[in-house]
Amino acid sequence: MQPDLVGLEISKGELRRLTGFDPEDVFRPSIMKDKEKRWGFLINELLVALALTPIIVGFIYAFIILPIIGSSIKLGLILLIVVPLAVLVGRSLWRRFTCSQALTILLDEVDQYHRVVKAIDIHDQLATSGNSLNDREQVIAALQLIREDLVRALKTERILRDNKTLLNSNQELFVNNLANLQALQLSTQAGDYAQLLNQSLQIALDVQAQVRKLQQPE
Repeated sequence: MQPDLVGLEISKGELRRLTGFDPEDVFRPSIMKDKEKRWGFLINELLVALALTPIIVGFIYAFIILPIIGSSIKLGLILLIVVPLAVLVGRSLWRRFTCSQALTILLDEVDQYHRVVKAIDIHDQLATSGNSLNDREQVIAALQLIREDLVRALKTERILRDNKTLLNSNQELFVNNLANLQALQLSTQAGDYAQLLNQSLQIALDVQAQVRKLQQPE
């Protein structure tokens, strides 16, 4: 991957810093549409539940069951079945109440943004084989603007989630680069890169729409 594309990526660490969540811990309906991501998510949830089960079961058995009821293999086995299910349900409810719909939508837009970056990387590899494409610079410039908008939108969502009173002192977060992106689109020739720029503009429009929803009072 070319250095300018590496700089465009929004890493998991940066997403964690911007949102306050591990992006892999945020459940999104779009994950279930992707077979690979779906199985990865479900396996991760199962591993977390299995890892927490002996700790929770041991605590309940040692500090509740033994002092009150005494030794009971039957209750121990029931706990080994019930606790992991309770962990899975608890984590699902925790996500529902802590992760806003806006956050899940913005993370989906981040995924779409990364798909465009990956498409440019594939085009770059084809270009080394003699299949050169025009307008790469315009698309890179567009993606840089979209990256800025995505970062601002994620910051805005977190401010609103954590403390809405801070919003008045952070109005600059509502600024977007849509006008600049549209200008780039008009200057780009027809072709594969133009298609990628159109995809980039759609991401920008979706992000702008989501930020407008965040601005609306509940």
